[in-house]
Amino acid sequence: MATSRALALVAFAAFLIFFGVVLVKVPRIDLSVAILTGLGLAGYDLWTQLGPGKRV
Repeated sequence: MATSRALALVAFAAFLIFFGVVLVKVPRIDLSVAILTGLGLAGYDLWTQLGPGKRV
């Protein structure tokens, strides 16, 4: 339903904000690569589960 889709997007936004703060406060290349890889995989999973044409 729309509620679960909205909650998933809010959770992903909170995830992005949290790791954005970590990336700004701890500017290390290896940490940045690991976090961006994880965020990319989480975003891809969110897209495949809730993307266009999917009914929740």
